[in-house]
Amino acid sequence: MPLLRIHLDTDRTTARRVLQLHQEGRIHHESREAAREQAWRQGRTPAGDPVFVGITNGRRDVQLLYDVEVYTDATR
Repeated sequence: MPLLRIHLDTDRTTARRVLQLHQEGRIHHESREAAREQAWRQGRTPAGDPVFVGITNGRRDVQLLYDVEVYTDATR
């Protein structure tokens, strides 16, 4: 199944917190659900839980990056 890369706008404090949770093997539930909702808004059906892959290195705009496995032929 293909992966859809999701970019979520956030602030630096939240980005650091999400990264810290990920490094501890924990999940930031709010951003994971936001990634799932973004996949739905893009007309794709998630096939599993979004996977946190990192944060952008932007000086002003910081984004959380998630990969979401999606079904190839199913849409909302």
